[in-house]
Amino acid sequence: MFETVAAELVPICGIFMIIAVVIGPIWIRSYFNARERAQMHETLRVAYEKGQPVPPELIEKLTRSATRPSSMGGTGSDADLRRAVVLIAVGLGLACLGAGLWYGISFADAEGGAITGGIVAGSGAIPGFIGVAYLVLWLARRNPPQA
Repeated sequence: MFETVAAELVPICGIFMIIAVVIGPIWIRSYFNARERAQMHETLRVAYEKGQPVPPELIEKLTRSATRPSSMGGTGSDADLRRAVVLIAVGLGLACLGAGLWYGISFADAEGGAITGGIVAGSGAIPGFIGVAYLVLWLARRNPPQA
């Protein structure tokens, strides 16, 4: 009985762990960014009510945080190129892993290794093609049409 429950809970907990690892930092970062921004607004409000001049550095910091560059570093087409390179590398890595599983295991287990390798290699196409799309976006922004 316990083995059956454990066999069902382990994959479910594994999926929740992956979700927590991916989404958790995003939520934590957005929480602290919102908190910092609220404190900055409160400081501005108090300074304005007391009639004190607002330092230009404070206003610049508020406007900079509103137009913060992406998490991949850079803005615009630079970020597209970075995303493209990373996603294409992930796609190629998964394709190589799938090929390794396909050829490495298929000698010992003719069907299981080939199926597993094909699934992993095929799943590498998803981030790979997303990376290709970002590369196309980067190329489109790099050479704007001449009027």
